[in-house]
Amino acid sequence: MFRMDIEQYCVKLSVKPSRGLMDEVFIVLVQNVFPAFQLTVRALHQCEDGHSWEAFGHYTANATGTVNVSEDLSLGGTYSGVEPMGLLWSLRPVPGSKPGLRLRKMNVQTPMEVTVSVYEGHQTEGFADQVPLASVVVERWYMAPGIRRIPVTEDGLTATLFLPPGPGPFPGLLDLWGGGGKLVEYRAALLASHGIASLALDYLTPKVAIETGKMVGNEYFEKAYRFLEQHPQILGSRIAMLGLSLGCSITLKMAVYSKVMKLRCVVCIGGSHVQPVEGSVKEMMAFFDENSGKTRFDKENSMICRELLLPIPTDTSFKVDVGRLQCPLLLVVGEDDQNWPACESAIDMKEMMERAGNSHLLTILSYPNTGHLIEPPFTPFTRISGFRSASSRQRILTLWGGETAAHSHAQEDAWRKMLVFLRENLYSCKNSSAASFSHL
Repeated sequence: MFRMDIEQYCVKLSVKPSRGLMDEVFIVLVQNVFPAFQLTVRALHQCEDGHSWEAFGHYTANATGTVNVSEDLSLGGTYSGVEPMGLLWSLRPVPGSKPGLRLRKMNVQTPMEVTVSVYEGHQTEGFADQVPLASVVVERWYMAPGIRRIPVTEDGLTATLFLPPGPGPFPGLLDLWGGGGKLVEYRAALLASHGIASLALDYLTPKVAIETGKMVGNEYFEKAYRFLEQHPQILGSRIAMLGLSLGCSITLKMAVYSKVMKLRCVVCIGGSHVQPVEGSVKEMMAFFDENSGKTRFDKENSMICRELLLPIPTDTSFKVDVGRLQCPLLLVVGEDDQNWPACESAIDMKEMMERAGNSHLLTILSYPNTGHLIEPPFTPFTRISGFRSASSRQRILTLWGGETAAHSHAQEDAWRKMLVFLRENLYSCKNSSAASFSHL
């Protein structure tokens, strides 16, 4: 009888905006339930590889028969407390999925579709066997309307350029991911949605490396920089470089030693300056391989790589001389990074820059209980996942570190501060407008 009553009550569920950027906060509102009614709000997403992910929170309706996820406590589920975006960042593989999955958007020209549903009672399993009281499909995009996605093959590059709407010219950014290789576009697409023309670059598995069997040299990154510098819709004097993990190693090396690249600013996420300074990408990877004996495995047989570059060398031929850096540097550090010695590296870089008298160029964002994979906001947290390095191609379960809520809050804070940092250093005026879905 109670079930019939609640159905007749016509439960109303709204998610606003139902279509928005991936880093945009949405408001989930459940109305027309009984006061003190217990319910579960669940998010379900099927990613491009066919695997399903879910997140859910347990709520109790207030005296007016309403639950506002942005304001009300989740009493349990995949997240707890007042967490407006917990339905996204706590997404996890549904029970029975294979271990080591990581959720990443590969086709940025389509949205990430999430079905938000309301269920009666505080449920934790068996959702597929139940009929929800209400459901709404939400679209989350990395590309705002008007963003242009342009594949780039000039000069042997394997890259994708994302241009903001309008004629420009826009500031530019060279975007490097880590040791997994391939062309990863979603961060560059989102940065373009905030007004920065961004070039996602594949440097470990580009077409030229596959065809020749040789890894790219440092000139490959200078070609990518020149492509941005000479593009008619990009401000050649206002180009930044962003690297995550191995991408940081490249970014720091080019920022300090390249005579071609005159960067306006640099962002490094979860990286290190430790590497053979005179070496190419190939020699850098060989250096890491030589230290592979320092890797270890936890009780779940997940690989921990953070000791690979420890202790931080005193020999200056094995670390980038950041004391010579001439542009602002933002370091984003997860204090529980189990993959790379980001904390120790940041401390050493700070000391090097203080000794050289350029520490005024350095900003460090350091986050407790945060792991290696610090991604754009609301990207589902991944503590452990299968990782296939571009060099060995062997898939190994890798421990990245971090705790779900702390890491997710760090992603949100770091992204917001990174955008401020980029705008302050790439724009002549600090207030720049980002593209949005407001006109849809």
